[in-house]
Amino acid sequence: MKIRTVLAAVAVAGAFSVTAIAISGVPSKEPVPSAIAEATLWTPDPLAPPRIAETNSVRPTLAQADVAFEFRPLPLLPVSLADTSLPSIEPPLVTWSREIASGETLDAVLSDAGLDASDRAEIALAIGAEYDLRHLRPGNVITVVSETDGKPRRVELAVEDGVRIEAVFGEQLAARVLDPDPELVTFAGETVIESSIFAALDTADIPARFAVDLAQMLGGTVDFRRDLAGGETMRLLWREARDGNKRIGQPELAFAALDIDGSVYEIVWPNDGSGQATIYVDGEVLRVFAQPVEGARLSSVFGRRTHPVYGNVRMHTGVDFAAARGTPVRATAPGRVSFIGRRGGYGRVVEIAHGSDTLTRYAHLSAVPDGLTQGQRVMAGDLIGRVGATGTATGPNLHYEVLVDGRPTDPLSDDRLAEAAERGADDTAALERLSEARSLLAERLASEFAQTTTERL
Repeated sequence: MKIRTVLAAVAVAGAFSVTAIAISGVPSKEPVPSAIAEATLWTPDPLAPPRIAETNSVRPTLAQADVAFEFRPLPLLPVSLADTSLPSIEPPLVTWSREIASGETLDAVLSDAGLDASDRAEIALAIGAEYDLRHLRPGNVITVVSETDGKPRRVELAVEDGVRIEAVFGEQLAARVLDPDPELVTFAGETVIESSIFAALDTADIPARFAVDLAQMLGGTVDFRRDLAGGETMRLLWREARDGNKRIGQPELAFAALDIDGSVYEIVWPNDGSGQATIYVDGEVLRVFAQPVEGARLSSVFGRRTHPVYGNVRMHTGVDFAAARGTPVRATAPGRVSFIGRRGGYGRVVEIAHGSDTLTRYAHLSAVPDGLTQGQRVMAGDLIGRVGATGTATGPNLHYEVLVDGRPTDPLSDDRLAEAAERGADDTAALERLSEARSLLAERLASEFAQTTTERL
């Protein structure tokens, strides 16, 4: 019943909708309003033609050409091709380096670096042309720079004093010597002697080798075993050749001051390479003295010892200074050359007479200056030879003797040579050098103290 009622309602609604649509679709019979009708008849007025203003401008006239134009193809512009070749690329390199061990040869080290026999032979010939390979020492450094396939490009041998010998592979193997360009730096230090000069220097981080220089200079004036009671103050000024943070060669003393038993002993070394020094006591010139080999290491002292070659115990009549072959040897005091030649186990020798009773002997020399002759007068610090290993010697060194009335005496303690040495410089100039050295020492010590204080803060 309910369903029928719903259907009837839907039908009635539909009938009303159809009737409404039909009524709206019948056209209206009402007339159109007059205003709208007039609007539909309106048209715009026609546009007036534009007016061209007359001016005095001149129009270009085209000249009539009597000749017909000829069209030709444009020439091609030259094109410069840029160099498009790729840059050459260096192959990656491998660096190998190590020190030469005791007893090793250059060939053995190069073999350890992986080089073949032919390359090793070429390198040895090239480096050997610039450096005597017999002088190789433990600690010398070999550096090999190679390509990844093992082909060597550069080999470098670093020897003493920052010198390097470089062999470079190219069209042919070439070698050259590279010398360092060091900077000369001045240092100062102060220490108190408790047991020995050597120990005091070592404790203060001052080169301990200076103990030998001081013993040489003051050996004839001060008895270090007897006069040093402990508590003495020592101040030093020295020079070092530096390549960056690396020291080149050995340090050289410039000034030393030592307070002993109420007296002040001072020594000023010049910077002219002569090794000649002036000794002062309480501000007055005592004497001029020169050490035989500047900066050398004292390798053997005066007295009984086991002979390094023969092995038996015998008297060593001088002192030995170990130094590189060719190091300058200088006269320790003024005198006259009494002998130049060879004396058995001494090898090549120069002897200098200082008065009638004192003589100095310089042995194992490798060479003597061409201009040096027997009977010639020499001054303290004059060049008389070069360190070598002639005669009975285990290596390059200077054997230095002092003979008094023909008998050997300890060169580090005898005072006869000091008495024979004359004052080789004017006292006024010597005192000026002392004043300059004192001022520089005070300045450097103040600088060192300020730097140490800053580092602690």
